[in-house]
Amino acid sequence: MTDETPKDQPVPAPEPKPAGDAPKPASPPAPAKPAAAPAPKPPAPADASGHPVVAALAAAVPGAVQKATSFVGEVTVEVDPAKLVEACRYLKSEQKFDYLVDLTAVDWKDRQPRFDVVYWLHSFPKKSERIRLKAKVADGAPCPTVTGIWLTANWMEREVFDLFGIPFDGHPDLRRILTWDGFNGHPFRKDFPLEGIDTGAAIYPDRFPEGGGPSPNDSNRKVVS
Repeated sequence: MTDETPKDQPVPAPEPKPAGDAPKPASPPAPAKPAAAPAPKPPAPADASGHPVVAALAAAVPGAVQKATSFVGEVTVEVDPAKLVEACRYLKSEQKFDYLVDLTAVDWKDRQPRFDVVYWLHSFPKKSERIRLKAKVADGAPCPTVTGIWLTANWMEREVFDLFGIPFDGHPDLRRILTWDGFNGHPFRKDFPLEGIDTGAAIYPDRFPEGGGPSPNDSNRKVVS
């Protein structure tokens, strides 16, 4: 006998490897991320000169409408201050904007004219339709009063006069309404100090420096006993 394996003897098959040693299948590639959707465009103001109320106002009061824009459903009309009273009277009597919601101002400080006087008009007969008016007014220049059209403008114009220093020509009782007669400055102006001013009232409640409290003959002065 020899150590050689006979040619006709079958060769034993190799033992299978344990399952734990089997190679792991390759992970499928991660799906590509979808491209980011483009950011939506912000709304932009559009020309509103063709709006029915604006067109009617421009025709009824020539020269009143200087510019008209529509933004997110709101119509704003820039009105010549010289035509403001006539335009407001037409909008109330003919277009039925019978309610003055608010009257205020915006201080642009470095712009000329410096201020926008802003009016929000509401129409109950027109299913609560609204329109906004703006009149540009220079610092120190008067804006015509609309108290003869809407009585509620009386206190609103006094507030704008008090806080912004805008006078209203023809107002029946133009005086401060939130601060006192002799107060220094107008708190809603952009150049009014953010920290306010020292009136001295907290230190000397019975003595007021100039501009620091009601004068003795101020009709708004109240004496608490």
